[in-house]
Amino acid sequence: MRVMGIDPGSLCTGYGIVEETGGQLTSIHFGSIASKSKSPFPQRLKSIYDGLVSAMAEFQPDAVAVEDIFFATNAKSTIKLGQTRGVALLAAAQADIDLAEYSPLEVKQSVVGYGRADKNQVRDMVTAILKLKTKPEPLDVSDALAVAICHLHSYQARARLKTGV
Repeated sequence: MRVMGIDPGSLCTGYGIVEETGGQLTSIHFGSIASKSKSPFPQRLKSIYDGLVSAMAEFQPDAVAVEDIFFATNAKSTIKLGQTRGVALLAAAQADIDLAEYSPLEVKQSVVGYGRADKNQVRDMVTAILKLKTKPEPLDVSDALAVAICHLHSYQARARLKTGV
């Protein structure tokens, strides 16, 4: 199974494609879509959408997993993050790809084993799990890979429950 994880952000959206084959997780590709803070917000959304659509078309994931909104103190930032998430959800829906959403707590718990882990701990575990030679940069990318790993762990657990194994 091939999963695209997405960590939405209005200035930098991370994405990563992870494949599970025979119980092994492998990073297929990862990157980020950066936009300039001075660009009009609708243009940034279009850039994120276009980048995600292009990556989905190129890497053909079986599922897309998107990180849910964390509770921020700045309402304006939270609204922009919600709009960015909406663009990611739309890209997956229009490509007719199965979609899942996970809270930051679920992602950290799945990858690190501790729901309050910091971003550097997540990046270190992603690097180890995927046996990467270098740590993914920026942190939005390692977060996106973590979302994909979380989905694969969740998918595997659901499959075991179905079969009773």
